[in-house]
Amino acid sequence: MNYTSTRNNTLSVTSGFAIANGISTEGGLFVPTDIPKVTAEFIESLVPMTYIERARKVLSLYLTDFTDEEIDEDTAGAYSTGFTHEKVAPLVNLHDNVNILELWHGPTCAFKDMALQLLPYLLTGSAEKMSDGKEIVILVATSGDTGKAALEGFKDVPGTKILVFYPSDGVSAMQKLQMTTQEGHNVGVCAIRGNFDDAQTGVKSIFTDPAVREALDKNNMAFSSANSINWGRLVPQIVYYFSAYADMIASGQITNGEKINFTVPTGNFGNILAAFYAMEMGLPVNKLICASNANNVLTEFINTGRYNRLRQFHTTVSPSMDILISSNLERLLFHLSGDNSEETKALFSSLSQNGEYTVSTEMLEKIQKVFAAGCCDDSETKQTIGNTFRENGYLCDPHTGVAINVYNAYREKTGDTTPTVIVSTASPYKFSPAVLEGLGENIVTDDEFEKMAALDSISGVPAPAKLTSLWGASPRFTDICEKEDMQNVVFSMLDI
Repeated sequence: MNYTSTRNNTLSVTSGFAIANGISTEGGLFVPTDIPKVTAEFIESLVPMTYIERARKVLSLYLTDFTDEEIDEDTAGAYSTGFTHEKVAPLVNLHDNVNILELWHGPTCAFKDMALQLLPYLLTGSAEKMSDGKEIVILVATSGDTGKAALEGFKDVPGTKILVFYPSDGVSAMQKLQMTTQEGHNVGVCAIRGNFDDAQTGVKSIFTDPAVREALDKNNMAFSSANSINWGRLVPQIVYYFSAYADMIASGQITNGEKINFTVPTGNFGNILAAFYAMEMGLPVNKLICASNANNVLTEFINTGRYNRLRQFHTTVSPSMDILISSNLERLLFHLSGDNSEETKALFSSLSQNGEYTVSTEMLEKIQKVFAAGCCDDSETKQTIGNTFRENGYLCDPHTGVAINVYNAYREKTGDTTPTVIVSTASPYKFSPAVLEGLGENIVTDDEFEKMAALDSISGVPAPAKLTSLWGASPRFTDICEKEDMQNVVFSMLDI
């Protein structure tokens, strides 16, 4: 299994190279040259397995320059501790044939743990194969959850340093506290005055600046990424779609070979792209339903073929989806173009220079054959949180609320009653104020932890210890910079 770049399809590199480098030098994203295919027997074999065993089997198809022993050690290290649920990613029935896939039982209570508990193992293993002993410098732009999950995954990992940038007013109070109190000798956190897209653009610019790379090389350092632009972040996410399907077989809701839908709340398009890879591998999927908040750039794109980032940016109660430049969409368009890197490069050059692009009619037909899309605003999200709790006894966070709302609208519009898995990406306690509002509760306090305690009492759903333990914690990192100064912050942290 080799990998190429979305902007230079003449490249052919190993998975270790792709993971260690994070992004190709010309700015393209690494993708597999061939997507492996699985059989019905392969899927059936997953049913009695644990999550770790499923992960080993799926990952081995992509990480062919890793030995079986390395994959065994990496998956065991990632998933055998740190997760509070024995199934790691449990499937919970919401009603009828609609299920919730809970991906937030890891150490930071967000779905990013599913990949970022594994990535440090993959990255350090890749670095040993590729970087000639260089220290790995990990740059992260976050809209909330990736930052904490990456910090937690890489804290005190030998041979690495990690620096996270987040929008100063674009994350929840709990997300901010999780990041700014992070322990570890090799970690750094800095807010920027701007939104997530500013942070993401700044990080990609630093990555691809030859002068910056030269400065790191002189100091025996090399960049990598923990964002989903890194294949090592994306490939672990493919696993939980196979795992959910296997659990639906085990529960008797479907038989092997029966198609299901996945509804995924997404901003940067990585989570739903992992479902696309699973489908391309042979997982029986009927429709991938892309759920967006008021920042509905993906909804418009999937419905019309026009991607336009020149629109009002909304700060919402589902901040991890407050994104107008969905990086992983580049991988999808590369695959659907027949691996045409020139076409892909032209589209994203237009996005950079003109703020928009429009795909061909043929490309749009391919997209709409697989994907459906919808969006909702904050008031609809909160209403869905309340309705879901009252009608189904299920407490969800705002991102999951968006997904449930969009799925309900899709089902009503299309009449599609295909068994469905709705992906739940975060604990409701990471967003207690919004969830309380959704339940119709007016708690008069500005204290995040008092609201958490109130939500615990009102809902009867226990708050995660990983979050309650932050009560009274003092931030280590309080710096804030202009988006133009991000490179200086990186150099300062690295003492170069």
